[in-house]
Amino acid sequence: MKDVQNVRLPARTTAASQPKAEPRSAHPHENLDRASRAAVAYLSAGVSPNAFIQAWSDWALHLARAPGRQLELAERAQENMAKLMAQSLLPSTEGAPAFEPKPYDHRFRHPGWEKPPFRNLQQGFLAVQDWWDYATDHLRGLRPDDADRTRFMARQILDLWSPSNFPALNPEIIEATRKSQGKNLGEGARNFVHDFVNTFAQIHEPAPEGFQIGKDLACTPGEVVFRNDLFELIQYAPATAEVQAEPVLIVPAWIMKYYILDLSPHNSMVRYLVEQGFTVFMISWCNPTAEQAELSLEDYREHGVIAALDAVNAILPERKVHAVGYCLGGTILSIAAATMARDKDERLASISLMAAQVDFAEAGELLLFLDESQVAFLEDMMWEKGYLDRPQMARAFSAIRSEDLIYSRGVRRYWLGKEDLPTDMGVWVSDTTRMPARMHSEYLRGLFLENRLSAGRFAVAGRVIALKDIAVPIFAVGTETDHIAPWKSVYKTQLFTDGDMTFVLTSGGHNSGIVNEPGLERGHHRIAHRPAGALYVGPDAWLAKNAPQPGSWWPAWTTWLKEKSSGVVPPPGMGAPEKGLAPIMAAPGSYVHQT
Repeated sequence: MKDVQNVRLPARTTAASQPKAEPRSAHPHENLDRASRAAVAYLSAGVSPNAFIQAWSDWALHLARAPGRQLELAERAQENMAKLMAQSLLPSTEGAPAFEPKPYDHRFRHPGWEKPPFRNLQQGFLAVQDWWDYATDHLRGLRPDDADRTRFMARQILDLWSPSNFPALNPEIIEATRKSQGKNLGEGARNFVHDFVNTFAQIHEPAPEGFQIGKDLACTPGEVVFRNDLFELIQYAPATAEVQAEPVLIVPAWIMKYYILDLSPHNSMVRYLVEQGFTVFMISWCNPTAEQAELSLEDYREHGVIAALDAVNAILPERKVHAVGYCLGGTILSIAAATMARDKDERLASISLMAAQVDFAEAGELLLFLDESQVAFLEDMMWEKGYLDRPQMARAFSAIRSEDLIYSRGVRRYWLGKEDLPTDMGVWVSDTTRMPARMHSEYLRGLFLENRLSAGRFAVAGRVIALKDIAVPIFAVGTETDHIAPWKSVYKTQLFTDGDMTFVLTSGGHNSGIVNEPGLERGHHRIAHRPAGALYVGPDAWLAKNAPQPGSWWPAWTTWLKEKSSGVVPPPGMGAPEKGLAPIMAAPGSYVHQT
């Protein structure tokens, strides 16, 4: 095997499943067009104006020729106005409010919102929000995508004009200003200038004290035992006298740093697995630069997942591997596993998919503005730099929950003058990465836009792969409030596979539901086993059939992994120096520090 410190990827790889990338030496006039569109993309946070115009036009035209619907909306407005007037006549302490904020909306939690005149402002805003939710509901003849897009955009506009955003209308800001004699506004101004400069200059701030990577976070002991241009492979040191014979290989998403699965010692999934007697390997992806713009989705499969599997097999020969994929890492693991099944490669003992999708027809609000125009818009923005930059990724995720992630945070930092309290999860969220232009384009087109994987049209090396070919046991996890990979979309893995499967639905969101360590008094999960060849059960029927169980799903998962293992053996050494896999450096390695 090659010296791991000198492994380099081919300059360019191809995959028959992917559309051919446009030549970078395009006609000068076309380059001018692309540069112009890229400039617009930066101003619009990467959202194509065509999506806005098309959605609003479709909604307005269908509403214009629906007089019955117009009468419904007029009646709804009258009903909401009547509720507001009736409520205004009652003392603020009597009766339940006519309109309630959404469960994830924390803007109106301060007690001052329960007193006049602020209660009237809050209820008026929520009444308008309720009307727009009703107005942008699906309408006969209106494309469902355009109805959802219109609702999303209406919500963004309303959130901007919420009374909670204005100092003179927000009782919490008024109270803080009075108590501090205006010091909160001075602190908020400093916070605003600091954030503005950092955003404009693209400054990546170091982690705060107590949250240092390698010391406080990502601190499970181990060694980097393999490295190429795409990833580092970490082998973690054993913590038990004996370990399960089959190792665990974790494939995280490359949209963020890997250490979401190795946060603080108390909530590190990696540490938990090691302490349960597993030999654990982790892929730590690089943070791509402009020079890596041509990295493809196939590169992430062949030179990522398969290269890591080859290294694990070299260290532990003749041992099958428990492969684990999180989020986007689960998608590429599914592609790799289906390819291995097609090619009679039997090195996997099991597959665990955590908040990972194989079908993208119901991919949540991230899919709202994804069409041919939007993908072309993003491609033009990436064409200029060679990657999708971190601010665009962060804004896309924040916009989905703008009430909390944008406006509540803005009020707290800029009007109340409060600093963000650092948390391990918060530090990880801010430690964003870039996406290579070619890979991101192939991912959006082949998976999100055309849904090739579940449709049986995704080819690897010129031959189509099928998820139903996967014969090894699967453990799939969805999270109840996931807005990135909705649990019903994750559940569809049951629809496209025929083998032995255990499905878990856990409380929490895309990250908090996965990082769900035992010992907490919060949270619950549902779990059920489907034997190979069993008939399909829909998600709603599955939910009704399986009652929630208190606590973390991690113990059930490790029990399942042990049942799929062949027994315990002495712990292996670190790496395999005789095969060119000598330890390179201590975990967490160097790629996790790339900015």
